[in-house]
Amino acid sequence: MSRQIVISVDQLSRPQPGGIASYVHGLLRGLQEVGTDAYSVVGPQSALDRVPAWPAARTGVPDRLLPLVWRNVAAGVAHGSTVVHATSMAGPFDGAFTRQTVALHDLLWRDEPSATTSRGANFHENRLRYLIARDDIRLLPSSPLLPSRLVELGVAPARIYPIRLGVDDAGVTPASATEVRALLLSVGVRGPFTLHAGTREPRKNVERLVAAHALARQSEPELGPLVFVGPAGWGSAETSDAVVLGMVSRELLLGLYREATLVAYVPRAEGFGLPPVEALRAGTRVVVSSTCPSVATNNEVTVVDPLDVEGIATGLLAALQGATTEAARERRRESVAEMTWRNCALDHLAAWS
Repeated sequence: MSRQIVISVDQLSRPQPGGIASYVHGLLRGLQEVGTDAYSVVGPQSALDRVPAWPAARTGVPDRLLPLVWRNVAAGVAHGSTVVHATSMAGPFDGAFTRQTVALHDLLWRDEPSATTSRGANFHENRLRYLIARDDIRLLPSSPLLPSRLVELGVAPARIYPIRLGVDDAGVTPASATEVRALLLSVGVRGPFTLHAGTREPRKNVERLVAAHALARQSEPELGPLVFVGPAGWGSAETSDAVVLGMVSRELLLGLYREATLVAYVPRAEGFGLPPVEALRAGTRVVVSSTCPSVATNNEVTVVDPLDVEGIATGLLAALQGATTEAARERRRESVAEMTWRNCALDHLAAWS
């Protein structure tokens, strides 16, 4: 008899759901491929509208109150559900189900207080302590560096089930080189370029990257202009004379990764860091800060200190010396080959057993 597994999708209702949205969509896709249980999703209607193909239950609770209600009451979750999985710390949590799990993505409110409001930091800190105290809830960290930190905080190792995130895009064909060049030409970019993908906000260290790139380009014009792709976040992030593309389609983003001279991603603090992994999957050279968990043990990246402008510049120049042969590109792709949504789903199924 198949289990009744309910997955929260409330984060999809946010204006900029970010990395958690990628995780939710990827997990659902992976489960479609490997799962044999009966799955459904729960969340506010605005989130359910983004996953129309899935059996769904609406919470019936205003968005702003949902995390408060879900702390102890799994509003919207049908009685008789076997497994309830919270894709974020919001919940739902209850004591009435056979198995309860929650994905933990980062401790950024501790690592980078400026990345959130005091209200947001208080919520996450209180919810973390609540989850640590709930021995019946299994914790599924998506960051490779998070399990050891949870143990230090008093979580029993037996409660911790690490999960892999994926970067594969089923059914998405990267834009052609011609399409990418047409986009770049429309904003005045000709020839090679350095790419940064992600939300532009203070934590992403935009100003230091801009300064380091300008310094490195003085001695190596082959770096080309610095191109930013992704949404504008909160707070100021001065991009100077860099080229800002803003949001682009997934097809164009994958094409930009592939065509870039190199990809630079040097945040001051990071929960996971999908862009470097996506760039490696495209076979492209990558410069990344030492704070990025997703590639902490990957030998195919150039690692820099995010607080050292000259060090970042040196890293850009060093990465530029990396091989661009097909063999080198394949080696980079192979370094992240296990990061698939299929494997992500398999990790969840193990935690739900």
